[in-house]
Amino acid sequence: MSLKKIARMTGASIATVSRVLNCPDYQCQDKNLTERIRQAARELHYVPDQNARQLKMGGRGSAPKQKPYKIDILLARFHSLEEDPFFAEMYRYIETEFYQGNCIPGQLLHVPDISILGSESRVRADGMLVLGKCPQAVADVILRKYRGVVAIDRNPMDYRMDEITCNGAQAAMMAVEYLLELGHTSIAYVGDCTMEARYGGYYECLLNHKISMIYEYIVSTNQTREEGYQAFHRLEALHRPPTAVFCANDVTALGFLQAMKDANKRRKKQVYRPAVISIDDIEEAVRFSPMLTTIRIPKGDMAHLAVLTLKDRLQGGHQECVRMELPCHLIVRESAGMNLT
Repeated sequence: MSLKKIARMTGASIATVSRVLNCPDYQCQDKNLTERIRQAARELHYVPDQNARQLKMGGRGSAPKQKPYKIDILLARFHSLEEDPFFAEMYRYIETEFYQGNCIPGQLLHVPDISILGSESRVRADGMLVLGKCPQAVADVILRKYRGVVAIDRNPMDYRMDEITCNGAQAAMMAVEYLLELGHTSIAYVGDCTMEARYGGYYECLLNHKISMIYEYIVSTNQTREEGYQAFHRLEALHRPPTAVFCANDVTALGFLQAMKDANKRRKKQVYRPAVISIDDIEEAVRFSPMLTTIRIPKGDMAHLAVLTLKDRLQGGHQECVRMELPCHLIVRESAGMNLT
């Protein structure tokens, strides 16, 4: 399917269509146009012409046409991509890898869909990418149904499948260590506390520094913007609120910061402005004010390696389960530079 047809369907130029599909970070001035282009490519099962690509790269353009792999995607921890910008951005990177790697996106599935999938005699896709941690029972079903499965998450699942991870516990420890370097010793945690590596990393870092954990500084949330907003008011109301806050993901941190801005805007003087740090480095982190200090998870590299690993599995290139762990990086901006209170 040609870029020309997508351009006609969306009213965009061919050059714009090419930039959107080949560069996951590219955004048109009209954000709706960007999504229309991606949606048109999904509906048409767009796969670049491999001979044209070879000619463009200086090759002879005579390679035999290969049937593209169809890949389903499972959203394991949430109901839609709109709920988690981290995985929404990851999905864009994955789509770009599909276009460049002779793959087409299949179904976008959720955990409840897997019970229906288990009763079907066969699936129509070749492989599956799992975004986020899924239950063992779900993993058992998809491993039976698909020729290849690769999971992408901040933490390993230890199932019998290939995994591309970035250690959530280490990312949390990096975040808390930075707050300690700034002089903070009363540090709150806002995020999921149930079998969550980031919570474990927070706790372990405090133990390593012989700092007692104060349980009223632990705010268990579903890691959404709304619950991050509520967490600010819960911590602010304490007799001795923490001077710093570690949020398990950027979305929660942005909700927390918005509540802080709203609260202080209504007062004649600033009352409570804790340092805030989180994990992910989503696009909004640099556009928000104050800009968010965060731990960058390498979404592009994770998507690239996940698609390569899945294709290698489908082609019979490896038999054992592969686990790749990528490093994370501290990105210092404004939100962790609040004064000690």
